[in-house]
Amino acid sequence: MTVRLTPVLLHHAEVLLSELLRSAFPADLVVSHYFRQHRELGHADRGFVAETVFAVLRRKRSLSARCAGDLSSRRLLLAALTCVQGLNLRQLDGMLGEAENKWLAHAKAVKMEDLPSAVRLDLPDWLHDELLAQLPVDDVEKLAAALNQPAPLDLRVNSLKAGRREVLARLQSDGLAAEACPFSPLGIRLAGKPALARHPLFVDGSIEVQDEGSQLLGFLLQPRRGEMVADFCAGAGGKTLLLGALMHSQGRLYAFDVSDRRLARLKPRLARSGLSNVHPVRIDSERDTKVRRLAGKLDRVLVDAPCSGLGTLRRNPDLKWRQNPASVAELCAKQGAILAAAASLVKQGGRLVYATCSLLEAENGGVVGEFLAQHPEFSVCSAEEILAGQNIALETGERLRLLPHRHATDAFFAAVMERR
Repeated sequence: MTVRLTPVLLHHAEVLLSELLRSAFPADLVVSHYFRQHRELGHADRGFVAETVFAVLRRKRSLSARCAGDLSSRRLLLAALTCVQGLNLRQLDGMLGEAENKWLAHAKAVKMEDLPSAVRLDLPDWLHDELLAQLPVDDVEKLAAALNQPAPLDLRVNSLKAGRREVLARLQSDGLAAEACPFSPLGIRLAGKPALARHPLFVDGSIEVQDEGSQLLGFLLQPRRGEMVADFCAGAGGKTLLLGALMHSQGRLYAFDVSDRRLARLKPRLARSGLSNVHPVRIDSERDTKVRRLAGKLDRVLVDAPCSGLGTLRRNPDLKWRQNPASVAELCAKQGAILAAAASLVKQGGRLVYATCSLLEAENGGVVGEFLAQHPEFSVCSAEEILAGQNIALETGERLRLLPHRHATDAFFAAVMERR
């Protein structure tokens, strides 16, 4: 551990975890808000506190079993520090009373192999059962283990401003442990979580933070110069910026989203990127007249649909405790409606990519299968062949399926379709 645990840091972690466990807001927003209120914490201290509370969120079910009914924030933290992060009792010297020392010894002695599989893998029962229905037992165990690890920090090189080789050289010369991602031609993976907000390459728009799996969605859409393209659920615009760079800032690229707040986050990123072909558009819904007037006119449309987010549990571990079968069913209905609306924009011979960061077949192949049954004018193209045509060697089959234990990315699904 690079940061020495102190009573002050333990207190911050305890207070923050208490807020997280009772908050209805996403964990990353709660953590960011807490650190804005406590600017006395340095970068390393913030990293330690955040990673400690996220360790509890990742492993909450098995930690609760170790805590034997006492689920106070302090006890969950102490169990995480010793049983997950590997601290010994000497490193907690002076912070524990005699009763806590005795309790912690019992918590550490719990045998994980005696716990039910879902508890041991830190999954809710319903998600555990869904994954077992989709994957072999051994794969589910490896997947759960990967989801319980922090995600690496991936960057995307802005090809309008720099090449990957020169960016790698610059980052390495600045003392950062950087290496090329194995699949994305524009991806760079960093070790640790260095602060990048003031790095010259970030400030001038030469790099953006983006998971390698997310980058591959842009290469599946494969937009070209001069085309009319839409990122139908643009959010804060990470994929939009990639699509614009692949288009060499030529043509017209619409960034649709229903949230003003998310599109506002795109603006500073867009200013740094050097792109001039992006047109952010706030829509009321997928049936907005701004969408309908483009029917049949677009060459390519990307639908990175709002989903359960269960493929991003390395970054957002709270999602596995927030989602449930009812919320997933509601999302599937929404995904189907969005996909159908986006498909209406695609002209004959045009390309449609449907993607999620979900692990669940209901949100992935289920939505695509229902769409294809109702829209026979669309046919599926091979994702593997499209990537191979861009010198991206990835054995994925007809549809893209990325999993963290196999590909070291977030979990992504994508189906590429063409309007005949």
